[in-house]
Amino acid sequence: MRTKSKWSPGPGVKILGVALTGDDGWVVSAAGSAIGICPDCRRRSRSRHGSSNRSLQDLPVQGKPVTVKLRLSRWRCTNRKCGRQTFTDRLPMIAAPYARRTTRVMDFVGLLGHSTGGRPGERLMQRLGMPVSDDTILRQLKRDAAVAHRSNAEIRVVGIDDWSWRRATIMVDLERRSVVDILDDRSVQSAARWLRDHPSVEVVSRDRCGLYAQAVSQGAQQVADRFHLIQNLRSAIEEQMSLSGRATGRAILSEDAIVDAAAAARCQSKRESTLQSARLIQSRRRKQSKAHRYQRSYSRQNSPQACFRYRAFHVVSSRRRSPLAPGWAGYFAGVV
Repeated sequence: MRTKSKWSPGPGVKILGVALTGDDGWVVSAAGSAIGICPDCRRRSRSRHGSSNRSLQDLPVQGKPVTVKLRLSRWRCTNRKCGRQTFTDRLPMIAAPYARRTTRVMDFVGLLGHSTGGRPGERLMQRLGMPVSDDTILRQLKRDAAVAHRSNAEIRVVGIDDWSWRRATIMVDLERRSVVDILDDRSVQSAARWLRDHPSVEVVSRDRCGLYAQAVSQGAQQVADRFHLIQNLRSAIEEQMSLSGRATGRAILSEDAIVDAAAAARCQSKRESTLQSARLIQSRRRKQSKAHRYQRSYSRQNSPQACFRYRAFHVVSSRRRSPLAPGWAGYFAGVV
């Protein structure tokens, strides 16, 4: 069994007790610090104003989820010159404000979301003992992207390409995999102006169009992305094969191989035509048989004897309840 200190989600938290419930897993009761520190004036305070409870999801133990029931205090600031009268315990190393999960759980959610995605990540987190919905995983990915976009880190590798939605130019930070900017047009002047405003760019990934090549400054290195690199390789191979064929004046395959391929193609074509003719003959025979059966059934139904039998049967059916003369009954029985 783990000691109480091992159950602590971070510094500044005192563990009061640990209990194992039926379906919810482990429940850890904890309390905040006994002394508050004002976030503005940094003065310590022991004057308690009130308390509040927070429920945080933590890393699992023995495959079962762990819930931390944290009791935090609200303190009065004793500094009369401070503009803040009351404040609450803040635990930045444990959880963000208004968060329902600890920081280390959210780091795990973001890492797994980048690798698997929404619904696969949800199933995997459920199996690991940290039930999280796919919407929570996607929200965490968006938060990480927003934080990376707001960071003041310099852009070193940028990708430039056309943005077909409104005939614009898109700028992508390839190291952080995030969109940096979308220019209003596809001109050389706007791309060059954007690159001048970001002198930290060292590598520019672009397509084979020479439009953006003119906008790239001389200090940046120009490379091709994966798609255009493979496309360049394919074009070079096709051009080389076509040039070698014209220079030697002969085909790439030998004459025997060409003759064998032509004979095989003729046999295949003849086989397919024979099979198609047989199917057509069978279809015609089936249609003729159906037409013959229909004509024979129609002639039987419209014959005089069939019409007389039909009328006699209905007469017998209508007079079945009333007694008939022996002569008429025998007549109708013989007719029917």
